[in-house]
Amino acid sequence: MKKKVLVLICTVLLCCLFSPTQPILGATNKIKIPESVKDISRVNTYPNSDIDPEYVEPSSSTTELLKTCEYDIANPNLIRLLNESNIKTTKLSVGFHANIYLGNWALDYQSKETSVNWEYKEANLNKLDNLHGRDKVDLTYLQNEEYTVLGGLTTEVHAEEDVRKLMIAAAKKNTGLNLAFKSKIGKGTKHEVLMKVPVGKLGYLHAFVPAASERGIVTYGEVYLDVKGSQKKIIIKNVTQKGVGAWIPVQDKLSFKYMLSSKYK
Repeated sequence: MKKKVLVLICTVLLCCLFSPTQPILGATNKIKIPESVKDISRVNTYPNSDIDPEYVEPSSSTTELLKTCEYDIANPNLIRLLNESNIKTTKLSVGFHANIYLGNWALDYQSKETSVNWEYKEANLNKLDNLHGRDKVDLTYLQNEEYTVLGGLTTEVHAEEDVRKLMIAAAKKNTGLNLAFKSKIGKGTKHEVLMKVPVGKLGYLHAFVPAASERGIVTYGEVYLDVKGSQKKIIIKNVTQKGVGAWIPVQDKLSFKYMLSSKYK
């Protein structure tokens, strides 16, 4: 009987360890980049700046304050404000009570869906006419004009700039891609993308800027700093939630599409 119980326990443990629903160490949920997408960071004639998600380290006093709050607070601007707040209390502060209103803030953002449109905006088109040629001809990518692609929120929201910071941090984490709400492709940018245009054909090489589609829920609330005697805590009132979406371009990557035609378009 004991052997049967031991075998049953071992079986259950093995099922838990190798269950497909369990996370695998070292595995990630990063977006897989298609082969048609090429990195142009080294050849882009316009140097885009890397924009890391803004993170503000809570001070020790802010960390203690955040523990008193029943809601998650991830807004770096609010954390910075709490870091700069210097309210000292002592045990002699008996009877002292203050309730300080800090404003209506975007507290936190929870990502619900992240995907990538690899052909978000067309940035360039190279053409090659080989209708009357005698041999195959090479068609390569060359950026004709400087191109700027802008992303943005698809929903009107309060505290838009704070929401943008929260959303881009989530999208970068979910995709592993270098994202920014503004990206440029410099004129004259080249890449070793090489296509063969057969005799009697017109070749078209389209270049697209990809963008991440980020969707989720932002939580808002009126933030109060409550000081009573020697105790300090954060109180959140009038909490609301709003669904938000955003398009965030991928920096220094282009998605290429090659097309052939036997007549002029």
